[in-house]
Amino acid sequence: MLPEKRQKLETNGSDVGCFNSVVQPLLTDLYQITMAYAYWKSGKDNNLATFDLFFRKSPFKGEFTIFAGLSDCIKFLDTFRISQSDIDYLKTVIPGCEPQFFDFLLNIRPDNIKIEALKEGSICFPKIPLMKVTGPLIMVQLLETVFLTLINYASLVATNAARFRIAAAKKIKLFEFGLRRAQGPDGGLSASKYAYLGGFDG
Repeated sequence: MLPEKRQKLETNGSDVGCFNSVVQPLLTDLYQITMAYAYWKSGKDNNLATFDLFFRKSPFKGEFTIFAGLSDCIKFLDTFRISQSDIDYLKTVIPGCEPQFFDFLLNIRPDNIKIEALKEGSICFPKIPLMKVTGPLIMVQLLETVFLTLINYASLVATNAARFRIAAAKKIKLFEFGLRRAQGPDGGLSASKYAYLGGFDG
């Protein structure tokens, strides 16, 4: 779902620049919202839960993956806020929900989320958790899709770059030109960042 306005990342009260305006709480599946409603309706929204983020196979038929995207997940937590315009839209998609549920979503924050993760740029392997996300059940559910898309794409690009780096050895300089071919401006900029993380020179 596309945003209506840009969000700014603030740390300790100081504006440190804009985070990706596409990455907002409604960059998710309707399934996640309906699950959140089910938890809220049954009174389980504050139950403590832990989600593990892992993958089953390394990309490109390889033996390893480079873990990337953690910094984007942290930035997303820092900017997470469901806006009134988000609520207005959700009311058209799931009209049968009680008004109190939408009030709940309007005020939900990821303040009690705990993340344990590998260091970004680490080599990782299938079926071993890259991240453990712990917090209130409804909140970790709402984070799932966004975290998956941020980690999956970043790790794919970084891993591909690392494979190029291994093949080229250290003597050859590698530079990516993804902005010419990637899926839109965000794809290009994200690819640049994670190709560098995977071993490119620029």
